[in-house]
Amino acid sequence: MKNKVLLFLLVFHVGWGQQKSLSSTEYWQIVQNFHPIVKQTLIDIKQSNASLTIARGAFDPVLQHYSTQKTLDGKNYLDYHTPSLSIPTWYGIEFSAGIENIQGSRLDPSQTVGQTSYLGVQIPLAKNLLMDKRRAALQQAKIMQKMAIQDQRTELNNLLQNAMESYITWVRSHQVLQLVQANYLNATKRLDFVRKSVEFGDRPAVDTLEALTQKQTFENMLTAKAVEFTNARLGLSAFLWNADNSPVDLSDDVVPAANEEIRLLANADLNLTSLLDKAMQNHPEINNYRNKLDVLGIEKKLKFQSLLPKLDVSYNHLSKGGPSLYGASFLENNYKYGIKFELPLRLSEGRGAYQAAKLKLETEQLNLNQKQLQVEIKVRNYFNQFEALQKQIRTQESAYTNYQSLVKAEEMRFENGESSLFLINSREMKSLEAAEKLADLKAYLQKTTFALQASAGVLYEN
Repeated sequence: MKNKVLLFLLVFHVGWGQQKSLSSTEYWQIVQNFHPIVKQTLIDIKQSNASLTIARGAFDPVLQHYSTQKTLDGKNYLDYHTPSLSIPTWYGIEFSAGIENIQGSRLDPSQTVGQTSYLGVQIPLAKNLLMDKRRAALQQAKIMQKMAIQDQRTELNNLLQNAMESYITWVRSHQVLQLVQANYLNATKRLDFVRKSVEFGDRPAVDTLEALTQKQTFENMLTAKAVEFTNARLGLSAFLWNADNSPVDLSDDVVPAANEEIRLLANADLNLTSLLDKAMQNHPEINNYRNKLDVLGIEKKLKFQSLLPKLDVSYNHLSKGGPSLYGASFLENNYKYGIKFELPLRLSEGRGAYQAAKLKLETEQLNLNQKQLQVEIKVRNYFNQFEALQKQIRTQESAYTNYQSLVKAEEMRFENGESSLFLINSREMKSLEAAEKLADLKAYLQKTTFALQASAGVLYEN
């Protein structure tokens, strides 16, 4: 399909020697493959992936090396080298290993001369045990990635709805233009017939003026409808782009595909209950409100940690030379441990932060409820509009058929000398108005169908 789209776009640039058509399916594929908004949404998703990679970086093992040396008046005060490796884990526990090589004549008594090594672990026992900033950032980055995908669905639903509305307007303009062209050709033939009848003395000369006036009326209408069709083509071209991110002008000789009834509507879901279920379960905007609730839920868990005392325990097993656990007696010899305890006595900052997080969560829940109601009302409005238009179209089709019958009957009476051009022209104008009204209603129904799918958030999926 993509090769076909590329070939189609190439033909735009080369030009055609004959009239070509553009179907709704081809147009749909072009918009989805090449429109800048589509490419922008893909960039946004890639940016969310990059942010997720950054958040995962907080759990990367860190290899570091620190060296320092001090000499004064020819004395070696300190010569210190320590390579180390730290490995953070998801559960807040951090493992570490390293080697210390210390030489010098002026060392701190707590330092050990020569080479020693250590294997250590640090464990939070209260605050940061179940949640910390690193885990919160990673979880939120994963949700942000989901939100970027939902944002893409929202943008593509809106884009495709606007694009198809332009296509439907273009199709409708072409149909009306053809109707006026047919009436203009018919009026031209009638004028020729009347002129010959006048020459033979079968008609009064004033009938020529009446027929000419009708032809001129249709000629003016034809000019106006041609401009309308040209403007509709320009509106359609706004959605046509090529693979090089350059806009494509639709050629003048391109017309809608024959018998085009918007083939994409064959896949449309027109069941109200089904649409409401899909909207409540998977509408991209509703999904993103749920995602925001998940983000705020993580923030709430993180803020709750501020209400807990900080109690961290660290342990390092020491050995001469390289790291080794051989013959280790963890709490009898060759070890270093530490306990760190902190507790703000009033917990003012923690209580305030936790309360603020809870309020944000409540506010977002209210926003979700409101958005669900808005989506439901929008879907119901479009569905009611869709059903009303179906009834109007059936009535208008019947009216148009009746107007056509009246025109034919009046033409037969005119040929038998029982009617006048004035009555034929009047019937013809009414028939044309009915035909144009029918085209308007059908175009409106098609636009409403696409709007109905978009309001439920399923247009892009279709």
